[in-house]
Amino acid sequence: MSNFKNVQPLEDFNWEEFENGSSLEVSKDELLKAYDETLNKVSEHQVVDGKVISVDKKEVIVNIGYKSDGIISASEFRYNPDLKVGDVVEVYVENQEDKKGQLLLSHKKARLSKSWDRVNAALDNEEVIQGYIKCRTKGGMIVDVFGIEAFLPGSQIDVHPIRDYDVFVGKTMEFKVVKINQEFRNVVVSHKALIEAELEAQKKEIISKLEKGQILEGTVKNITSYGVFVDLGGVDGLIHITDLSWGRVSDPTEVVALDQKINVVIIDFDDEKKRIALGLKQLTPHPWDALDAELKVGDHVKGKVVVIADYGAFVEIAAGVEGLIHVSEMSWSQHLRSAQEFMHVGDEIEAVILTLDRDERKMSLGIKQLKEDPWETIEVKYPVGSKHVAKVRNFTNFGIFVELEEGVDGLIHISDLSWTKKVKHPSEFTQVGAEIDVLVLEIDKENRRLSLGHKQLEDNPWDTYESLYTQGTVHTGKITEIMDKGAVIALNEGGEGFATPKHLVKEDGSQAQLGEELSFKVIEFVKETKRIILSHSRTFEDVKEEPKKAPRKKTVKKDDAPVINNVAASTTLGDLDALAELKAKMEKGE
Repeated sequence: MSNFKNVQPLEDFNWEEFENGSSLEVSKDELLKAYDETLNKVSEHQVVDGKVISVDKKEVIVNIGYKSDGIISASEFRYNPDLKVGDVVEVYVENQEDKKGQLLLSHKKARLSKSWDRVNAALDNEEVIQGYIKCRTKGGMIVDVFGIEAFLPGSQIDVHPIRDYDVFVGKTMEFKVVKINQEFRNVVVSHKALIEAELEAQKKEIISKLEKGQILEGTVKNITSYGVFVDLGGVDGLIHITDLSWGRVSDPTEVVALDQKINVVIIDFDDEKKRIALGLKQLTPHPWDALDAELKVGDHVKGKVVVIADYGAFVEIAAGVEGLIHVSEMSWSQHLRSAQEFMHVGDEIEAVILTLDRDERKMSLGIKQLKEDPWETIEVKYPVGSKHVAKVRNFTNFGIFVELEEGVDGLIHISDLSWTKKVKHPSEFTQVGAEIDVLVLEIDKENRRLSLGHKQLEDNPWDTYESLYTQGTVHTGKITEIMDKGAVIALNEGGEGFATPKHLVKEDGSQAQLGEELSFKVIEFVKETKRIILSHSRTFEDVKEEPKKAPRKKTVKKDDAPVINNVAASTTLGDLDALAELKAKMEKGE
């Protein structure tokens, strides 16, 4: 910077001689000394003030009152885009003149020499300072403040969420120093802090004027999975996802877009927490109010499955108008299943209205009603005595449940599975999912159940056995099962008989074994209880006693046979053990 206050006139200067052109009797050294005294005394490595005399894109020329001006790269003034000619700036004198005789100055070093003091003062005084955003970094930006690289967190750039950080690179903005780590000399700055105070005042003013039901225009500033934040001009409000539309919304972007201007209605607000609940769907009439007045129970409607659960499915027949199809209304079958077996989200279906409550805005639907109830005309399709093929659904100890068609079930009692085979459990006879031939025995329309039989499809072999297995006849059979109280014998001519241990003794005194094939004499036949009592020992004992046949026969008739017949007549299938025990006592009596 030029400074002529120290210039003093030469006391012995002869102005007449100077005007007449005569030579000055002043030495060159004296002239240089006088010239030098008009300049600032500049020492290297010191910070001085200078005046900007020229600014362009590449360099800034600064006059510090020295014999030559200094040139500084314009990049050192990036933090101050408003720099202009005449501004006073501080510079650091690196060299009074380089090889080219140029004064070397640095603005950056001048700033750095005092930057740490300045940045601490800015924090203490809550001073607003300027900084140049140099580049992006993880979590935010790097800002040049007084030549120090400070950190600007992404959350502190603006009050609004930032979607594109790159647009801020190269910008000069105002900041407040919010944190300094003295040990590591880390500086954190914020631009958001500058505008929050102003926004806080705006918020209070806006909230003071809010009223429930008020309609305002806002701008969508952020979209989340649970709703949409709307800027109402300095204060934010939230539209919850359920208040975006009368219909179901899975993603808010289906309804609104970022930066979109929308009208919203104030549902509620909190003065203390400054939270504002907004609604969008409330600006349109409720779809139930616009539902066709002629719609009634029994009408057919079409809709889209929007939600599905095990117990049923919700079907949207119009935006915001839904009906529930309970799983029991999906099939005429009494076997409740999961709704997912019948339909899936997104399916377009037709249904019948079962109930309709406009006041409660509830509707129940059904799809099984689109088909005829098979039990309405059950006697026509499944009359008593008709034969059909059914599918085994499940077992119980007393029988098999089968399905003839969707919604038509029947039970085959365990006693109706076979004429001859003693079935202990239905799983011995067939398996779940298998097909089985059945005959309709009885119709229970009220309880929607058919009584079915399987053995009835074949002739009753006991009609034949009655004449074949008469008392005293001898037949060949194989021992198929041995128990403590006797053995089961499969007769070669069909059917099964039973023999107690006493009647399984062979002629050599040994006991008959499992799998042996022997001759057996029928000592009792009861058709009603399907029981054939056999004896192997009688086949050879009766032959030995042939000489005493007459008197022995009389004794047997009196003491044995009549008693056995009487017992047999009063017993059932479950009394075989009691019969064996009785006969054993009778033998001891003999």
